[in-house]
Amino acid sequence: MNAPVDFSAVKARQMTAWASGDYAVIGTTLQLVGELLAEACDLCCDERVLDVAAGNGNATLAAARRGCEVTSTDYVAALLDRGAERAQAERLRVTFLPADAEALPFQDASFDAVVSTFGVMFSPDQAKAAAELARVCRPGGRIGLANWTPEGFIGQLFKTLGKHMPPPPGVQSPSLWGVESHLQSLFGDRAASIKVTSRQFNFRYRSAAHFIEVFRTWYGPVHKAFAALPPDGAAALERDLRDLLNRLNRAGPRSLVVPSEYLEVVVARR
Repeated sequence: MNAPVDFSAVKARQMTAWASGDYAVIGTTLQLVGELLAEACDLCCDERVLDVAAGNGNATLAAARRGCEVTSTDYVAALLDRGAERAQAERLRVTFLPADAEALPFQDASFDAVVSTFGVMFSPDQAKAAAELARVCRPGGRIGLANWTPEGFIGQLFKTLGKHMPPPPGVQSPSLWGVESHLQSLFGDRAASIKVTSRQFNFRYRSAAHFIEVFRTWYGPVHKAFAALPPDGAAALERDLRDLLNRLNRAGPRSLVVPSEYLEVVVARR
């Protein structure tokens, strides 16, 4: 029999990875996703909104701009600091609170809407994280998610990383959150309905080399992978990432535009 997964140990390694580099450098480029998700959830003034695994606050800011009463959470406090800086610059009132997506410190049915953009999908215990999202969302409320798909660019990027740095055994792939049938299994009878829309986000950089430079410097999982590999392993990873980027680039030789599929998800809470 396989040994049970030590989710605490996995989470500790994840926290170290996400705290390395500076995710905000990448995260701010994804703001459009938070705005689209806020519209998909039809957020209204004065609604209570929780952003889970908020990173530097894209969905947080989108909800606050719509007059919502927003609580922004992440298990990496430094990321919340970046979100707080952005909220302060825009004179937006937001509560920032360190919290684990798998153990949210809120009472049942505390929020009208619970959102997460490319965040909760990385929780190692996926069933527990989904249960927590549903628990703190009131009946009739909405759970809004943006999740990378397995087939899209970021899904393929993580497969490439996994070839060089295998993930912990027994941990489900985060990109399963980008599969509709998996979402159905995660939320089950807690969902009155699950609406899924396939969207594309375009990563825009000068070249494949520019993308790799930015991600290996600032994006925690890529940063940690390069740091952990010996020189020849790092060179092999760089070659594979460059090949992936150039294969998916739709801008031609003078720039880099790589579309990445994600699922925009709105779960109506039963």
